Amino acid sequence: MYLIRRFEHLLLELFSRGEISGTTHTYLGQEAIAVGVISHLSKNDTVISNHRCHGHYLTYTDDPEGLLAEIMGKKEGICGGKGGSQHLHNGNFFSNGVQGNMFPVAAGMALAERENAGNLVVIYIGDGTFGQGVIYETLNICSVLSIPLLVVIENNQYAQLTSIKHNFKGTFKKRIESFDISFGEMSTNEVEVIYERFSALIPLLRKEKIPHVELINTYRLGPHSKGDDFRENSEIQQWKKKDPILMMGKKIHNQTIEKIKKEIDDRIQDAYEKIKNYA
Repeated sequence: MYLIRRFEHLLLELFSRGEISGTTHTYLGQEAIAVGVISHLSKNDTVISNHRCHGHYLTYTDDPEGLLAEIMGKKEGICGGKGGSQHLHNGNFFSNGVQGNMFPVAAGMALAERENAGNLVVIYIGDGTFGQGVIYETLNICSVLSIPLLVVIENNQYAQLTSIKHNFKGTFKKRIESFDISFGEMSTNEVEVIYERFSALIPLLRKEKIPHVELINTYRLGPHSKGDDFRENSEIQQWKKKDPILMMGKKIHNQTIEKIKKEIDDRIQDAYEKIKNYA
């Protein structure tokens, strides 16, 4: 989780100094969801992400060097510097910044993997993606064909700048279960709780080969992209008390925390110093 946090802070620093351009959507505050789920996957499993993809990518690949080079537009990046912050591909990891468009693609991949020995396809989507009709079309076909797709909804309460209170009626549970699809819901930023939930869920899904949707209610501590943020500061401060790294830090000895931070800080700084000198 600290690797993700430190990486994202570096990106914001680089943007502020004009060393990278374009846009980026940081994963600050949601780190526990990437770690708690993807830690149970193997490289034979497929992970499909979205515009807020760095946390998923780093957990799945442990490759901050390749991702940083990509975002800095270097040919040594994982996509030759052409994919940027949102459009990534490395092995069985894929991401795309267009909301909802990867959902039917993920279903197709899961259908193709159904006959393989327990390989799983996992897609991460946000609450705002439920404004796209293709979500509902794909949920229907997943149910009809029993496509073994694991969908993780990261409900961070906002679709870009709009609160879920202003753009969403009903419940996720009723929407998902209307397609006769298995559904679960969690409201936590504790990585241990998420890890335990998926330690039981993922082996079950490998065995039963059915679609499942898991909703995790969370909050992004950073802005939607690198600067635009009009949320109430009091709301952000309340959620900072539930910062997943802060919560986990209370359970780890200070010496261990300092060791982790130094190792990660050194690794990120070394990567930056190396990559900035690439052509």
